[in-house]
Amino acid sequence: MKSLVINKDDLRHNIKVIKDLAKLDIPNDNGEKYKLIGVVKGNGYGLGLIEYSKFLIDNGIETLAVATLEEAVELRKEAKIKEDILMMSSTSIEEDLKTLIENDVIITIGSVDDAKTVLKISKEINKKIRAHIKIDTGFGRYGFLYTDIKTIVETIKSLSNISIEGMYSHFSLAYYKNDKWTIEQFNRFINVIETLKLNDINIKMYHMCNSPAFLNYTEMQLNGARIGSAFLGRVDAQNNVGLKKIGQLKTNITEIKTVPKGYNIGYLNSYTTKKETKVAIVQVGYMDGYNITMNSDMFRFVDKLRALSHSIKSFMKKTNLKVTINDEKYNVIGKVGMYHLAIDITDSNVKVNDIVYLDVNPLHVDGKIRREYV
Repeated sequence: MKSLVINKDDLRHNIKVIKDLAKLDIPNDNGEKYKLIGVVKGNGYGLGLIEYSKFLIDNGIETLAVATLEEAVELRKEAKIKEDILMMSSTSIEEDLKTLIENDVIITIGSVDDAKTVLKISKEINKKIRAHIKIDTGFGRYGFLYTDIKTIVETIKSLSNISIEGMYSHFSLAYYKNDKWTIEQFNRFINVIETLKLNDINIKMYHMCNSPAFLNYTEMQLNGARIGSAFLGRVDAQNNVGLKKIGQLKTNITEIKTVPKGYNIGYLNSYTTKKETKVAIVQVGYMDGYNITMNSDMFRFVDKLRALSHSIKSFMKKTNLKVTINDEKYNVIGKVGMYHLAIDITDSNVKVNDIVYLDVNPLHVDGKIRREYV
């Protein structure tokens, strides 16, 4: 039986590291204290939406953020979570907005159409509507264009009966320190904030940093940050602050066999044994989320060159994938299959049903696999 193992002590450690780095006790100009928002999109970054959300709350994270209506409703109705939930995806769809508002979810308003729909709903229901304003500073997805300041001002002022509790934007390239584009995006957001203040609009909370920006650009934290991958210790950032990687696939050995020298292992005939080899078979593969990497289309040309160099070096080696059995490391041999892989256990006492641990990004792990907090 497979499970994704989440070490609670390591996860608790990561939360503490992030909290220690945050300016939690320093109020902004409006007297509002710093707030960490725990992003739980993508099934809680693979750790299980409900289990992970409750763990964050139990460890002092009082606001959660989701990306879909379904996630928000599941937290409210199924998990009975009472803490604040921010819906980060804005929408003009009236039915969806009503569902979010009825479930006391903080909505995001990122366009004039969003605002008009929210105003229409506010006249129909007797319920306090809480919202954050989204500014597009160059990500090109949700939010008012940062240049359309007149529209932003007029829209916010038209929402006088809506509780505007925050305003935020989103970095597109905060994985690298001293990046000119990231600095430009931040300055655009600050200019919007300053212009709003000149128009007597003062919003309690401003947040722009995601996990990479939180670690790489501490001066840009404003009075809030949205933390997702950093809690898992799997953040794309250059700042090493002692975070621990969260998530291991746990399974057992289902079969052991011995094959002769010169024998093929796995698809594409890419691996041939150099001697008589004892092989353990494990029922884990890429469909479970093992050995899955991000598409190189996500990265810049220089990053693709690095990835190509890494792939060439890995190809020249015997293997670059290892698993842990009985506290010892063993090489994966052959191509990883859809649901199976082979392990070289030559000259070991490993036996059928022994437990195998595999490092894996929880975000890629099949949602049907049980999450096990230990």
